[in-house]
Amino acid sequence: MKILLITPSVCPDTKTPGGLMIPQLALHMLEGLTPPSHSVKLVEEECEPLNIDEECDLVGISCMTSNAPRAYHLAQEFKKRGKKVVLGGVHPTILPDEALQYADSVVVGEAEGVWEQVLADCENSGMKRKYEQPPPSLERYIPMKFRKTSKKRLFNVIPVMTTRGCPYSCDFCCVSDLYGKKIRHAPIANVVRDIEESKGKTYIFLDDNIIGEPRYAKELFKAITPLHIKWVGQASISFVHDTELMKLAAKSGCGALFFGLESVSVAQLQKMRKSIKEVHKMGEAVKKIKGLGIHFHASFVFGFDDDTAAVFPDTLEFLQKHKISTASFNILTPYPGTAVYKQFKNEGRLLTDDWKYYDHSTVVFKPKNMTPYELQSGEIWTKKEFSKLSSIIKNLPWNLSHPLLYVAMNLGTRENVKVDTERLPKLASELFNRKPETRVTLEPAVLAG
Repeated sequence: MKILLITPSVCPDTKTPGGLMIPQLALHMLEGLTPPSHSVKLVEEECEPLNIDEECDLVGISCMTSNAPRAYHLAQEFKKRGKKVVLGGVHPTILPDEALQYADSVVVGEAEGVWEQVLADCENSGMKRKYEQPPPSLERYIPMKFRKTSKKRLFNVIPVMTTRGCPYSCDFCCVSDLYGKKIRHAPIANVVRDIEESKGKTYIFLDDNIIGEPRYAKELFKAITPLHIKWVGQASISFVHDTELMKLAAKSGCGALFFGLESVSVAQLQKMRKSIKEVHKMGEAVKKIKGLGIHFHASFVFGFDDDTAAVFPDTLEFLQKHKISTASFNILTPYPGTAVYKQFKNEGRLLTDDWKYYDHSTVVFKPKNMTPYELQSGEIWTKKEFSKLSSIIKNLPWNLSHPLLYVAMNLGTRENVKVDTERLPKLASELFNRKPETRVTLEPAVLAG
């Protein structure tokens, strides 16, 4: 069979240069699982054109919530052309019955263990409506062809995943619903083999928490140290409580870590499953990590029910005080399947059920202590102030361990501010029932609380 695998864009008219994107690991894993008797073509629509009339027998589409509407549109178009279509990914896993309105089949959860069955059933014209199984073991080694081409991507970064699953059930996260509550590991020998065969120099571990199980993480770091690679990943702030773990990570080539600090609000931190619940201790943690030569990237979420407009200047003050290298600013998004989605729906606080807006950058609900517009413009204001050229230059002396990464990421934030500012009038009109004006300053009424 000829198989077409697609990651759809949110908007097909907007393209991102391929060199700025990390390769989509899910589709490449499907390619690696496909028997050699079939031919496979992959299309990442965000950076390359998609031919809706592509000659193929089966179309596989993987999507998240924000690109689900586009995925559904494509599924219908391919079905009109007589193609078999299977949908998978986060959104179809959470809402399989919705996805089945547009496709022949849906893969619920992870594809290992069911993908070969999907292909066999398609060949025999007997595809099931749903393919589902318990979270699979990660013992199997899956070779991926894209390793050779990924060196042309951003910073020549090659993606790797070593663990899946999360024991926590955070109100705004659906990772445990997708991968299960038990943390599963790929054999360290497989990880080493993957790195060696890819012949790369820089890697990104896509694990939600690379140190989720410290014992495994320590063995992993020891095993990859002789490979002399550089890597980045995501970790919990509990990283700072284990000195041995920190030193092993640094020695193994860790150049940067993404930390979900989420909030500088004391009230909000007390509600979260965080190992550090005091703002001043978070500052001490930043100092420890940067002292090891590890670039500290902080992530924040705005829009919790305890947040007031003061959260924007307070967050900026925290970042400036502790000379945080780079940061991501997100708006609380009530993704379907999460506790916060159920809460907001029950309370009648959702502004829209158009999934394209569920992108962690758009306000889709009524905040408790702000208007939707104030939350949206406040998030943009914080990004704008944090990434001012004067701030980048001022903090550069404290970020000389990774100057290129520091400057590139902050310039990327500046570009993101431009995009968000341009779309603000449209959001004001479409979602917030407000005059379509562009403003990114905190309004006096907002600052006054």
